[in-house]
Amino acid sequence: MLGNKFGIRSVIAFSHDLFAVAAAWLLAFLFYLDFRISVLPFALFFDLMSWILPVQAVTFLWLGLYRGLWRYASLPDLKRITVAVLLSAVFVSIIIWQRGLLEVVPLSVSVLAPVLLLMIMGGSRLIYRAWKERRLYSLENYDGKLVLILGAGSTAVNLVKDLASSHDWHVVGLLDDDPRKLGTRLHGVRVLGVIDNLPHWVQKLNVGHVIIAMPSLSHRLRRHILEMCSEMGVKAMIVPSYQDLINGKTTISQIREIQLDDLLGRAPVVLDDEGLHGFLTDKVIMVTGAGGSIGAELCRQIIAFRPEYLVLLERNEYALYCVQEEFAKKFPDTKMSFAIGDVKDGARMDQLFRQFRPTVVFHAAAYKHVPLMEHENAWQAVMNNVMGTYVLASTAIRYQVKKFVLVSTDKAVNPVNIMGASKRLAEMVCQAMQQSTRNHNQLTCFVMVRFGNVLGSAGSVIPKFRKQIASGGPITVTHPEMTRYFMSIPEAAQLVLQAGLMGGLKGGGEIFVMDMGDPVKIKDLASDMIRLSGLGEDDIRIVYTGLRPGEKLHEELLSANENTVPTPHTKLRIAQAPEVNEQWLVAFVARFEKIKSLNDAEVRIELAGWVPEYAPNGETVH
Repeated sequence: MLGNKFGIRSVIAFSHDLFAVAAAWLLAFLFYLDFRISVLPFALFFDLMSWILPVQAVTFLWLGLYRGLWRYASLPDLKRITVAVLLSAVFVSIIIWQRGLLEVVPLSVSVLAPVLLLMIMGGSRLIYRAWKERRLYSLENYDGKLVLILGAGSTAVNLVKDLASSHDWHVVGLLDDDPRKLGTRLHGVRVLGVIDNLPHWVQKLNVGHVIIAMPSLSHRLRRHILEMCSEMGVKAMIVPSYQDLINGKTTISQIREIQLDDLLGRAPVVLDDEGLHGFLTDKVIMVTGAGGSIGAELCRQIIAFRPEYLVLLERNEYALYCVQEEFAKKFPDTKMSFAIGDVKDGARMDQLFRQFRPTVVFHAAAYKHVPLMEHENAWQAVMNNVMGTYVLASTAIRYQVKKFVLVSTDKAVNPVNIMGASKRLAEMVCQAMQQSTRNHNQLTCFVMVRFGNVLGSAGSVIPKFRKQIASGGPITVTHPEMTRYFMSIPEAAQLVLQAGLMGGLKGGGEIFVMDMGDPVKIKDLASDMIRLSGLGEDDIRIVYTGLRPGEKLHEELLSANENTVPTPHTKLRIAQAPEVNEQWLVAFVARFEKIKSLNDAEVRIELAGWVPEYAPNGETVH
């Protein structure tokens, strides 16, 4: 019955421990008698074993000593053994007292026996584990991946411990720049040297993989490590970030390849969770452009705050279908509607607002591709980005939406292209509508959020570069000095939510500017992507094609006549942009309601009349 319940390994372990009990008591008597076997009281010993062994057996089984494997014996197992030995020692002492054996069982024997038992039980398990791991993971018999770990802190310690039980990895050493750690051992793995010695140790130990186990490492050092690994033909990997570990997204052993986000070096966003719960929880939220990269990520972030209902509005049928498929699997408990519609369609907007009565609207729908909007599609860019915003915002005011958050762009600053000018004009429309709501005591608060490029979004260079690398190159970059601000899609979405919460601090109509960090050279981004693909620039060439229509060499986050003021959040500031009044809005709407269509040149002239800072690619507008 014992074998059926525990299995053969547990039966062997159980038998070992009972033998250890007998051995511990025998040794305790021998120590007491100075190992004079001739005077050993065998009759007393066998009498004691007749009832001590059952007491110990019941205690061991009761405390679950045989649920784990000796190969994975660790500190919690040693604690359990200690408790079992001490508890059984108490039971044995009570029985010795009840049976009147205090005079024949020496006190020193009663004290020494549990100590010896603890040493035998704990020591045998640790010896077995050490033997098993040495046997399984020695370099002579090992067929898995040899790996060097960079870092010797707590993250590296946990990683070494996790990988010790893996058949796929064998850690041959650690590298760390802390001189105090050089030569020390972590779980039997030696700290060999500093990180700059990586090429030496890779060659000496024939290592094929490097794992960065320093979540707080600067992006510059990460890039340096990636360059070294690329030159040596070694695969570089990384442990999850602190943010992922804290959020429970992954475990320490789920190492992954280095991604562009890791080289960007941006600190995690700290959100006002309590405030956002008040802002979003149990509210009806609408997101336009929900099929796009930013819109879809906004929805994912919003769902974490448990809205009462989420309306996902998108014009592109296939994009919305893909989001619907994903969300149905990931968020089955969230009430959602997937609505097809165009923000320029006033009747459809009226229908949706009347049906769902949203409390907050995040307006992420826009045409964003600069060259595509610059020629042949200029009028459509204005209609979608500007008039679509006006129609949606007007509907929001009528249905007393509390917050209307416009997702804007850094290209709206001193715009030189149609896309940027149209987004600046959309900002001005929202500013004017905020002025109108104040004049008419209406409820809606307008908030605008500007940020730069996001890694991996549909309109960014990242998907394009990936395709070019997959096809064997070359990668096309417009100019060697071109720079852009970058952040990850989740970071951008989180800051949009935070700005939406904070909107109204200055009476509404604020334009929030995100801290985009330092600008990144597109050339460096292309080089990073080549290295991340495991190739070099000898394999994939970088070719410069010249600036495209409507492109700037460097993006800006503020225009010449704008300053910023700080907010309680370190990554958000408020741009002090020129105000736009209600009379401006009346004139603008009257003008655009008369226009049916304009060609590209006429659109530029029209935009220059409404957006003073617009200078189309350096052209002079008459």
